Amino acid sequence: MFSFKRSYNDNSDEQLVSLIIAGDPGAFNLLYQRYSKRLLYYFYRMLGNSNEKAQDFLQELFVKVIDKADSFDQSRKFSTWVFSIAHNMCKNEYRRLKLCNDAELHVVTEYLFDDDEPDFDTHEIDIEDFTRDLFCELENFEEIHKTVFLLHYREGFSLKDIGQILDISEGTVKSRLFYTRKRLAGRLVKYENALKHFD
Repeated sequence: MFSFKRSYNDNSDEQLVSLIIAGDPGAFNLLYQRYSKRLLYYFYRMLGNSNEKAQDFLQELFVKVIDKADSFDQSRKFSTWVFSIAHNMCKNEYRRLKLCNDAELHVVTEYLFDDDEPDFDTHEIDIEDFTRDLFCELENFEEIHKTVFLLHYREGFSLKDIGQILDISEGTVKSRLFYTRKRLAGRLVKYENALKHFD
């Protein structure tokens, strides 16, 4: 007798959630594979660059995904829903820690640029120096500005999606991105050409 493994790869994220509600563990495993790396990086950057804390938050988040799956609005994107949960977890942690700002900085260049080549001449600057200095500056920003910056430039969310994740207007997202880019440009003058990557 032949047995076949069920293939989930053609299912959308939203369809996988429906399968999770039906108690299908394979659907959960694939959803975890699709999002765990992105969310781990997000938690790492939002929670003081602590890998241990990021791992803990990641596991807690996916427990929430299972627990809250039946409350997922199928008219929404799963990506915006899960990052909304992640954002709220970070907000709660900030409240608990009262916005402690003395976390150690670790350089993870690929977090920002992923596998894509930066669209500026990397021979002009040391890319690791640029990444370190950029994230060092972001540590001085309010949580909401850092969140908007990372969701847009690292995660690739549109302004509309970010608005849904953070429950703010698209115009507010746009203004916060503008403020963040302008402030970074003022503080990282020597990386002027590199910062055009974020225009």
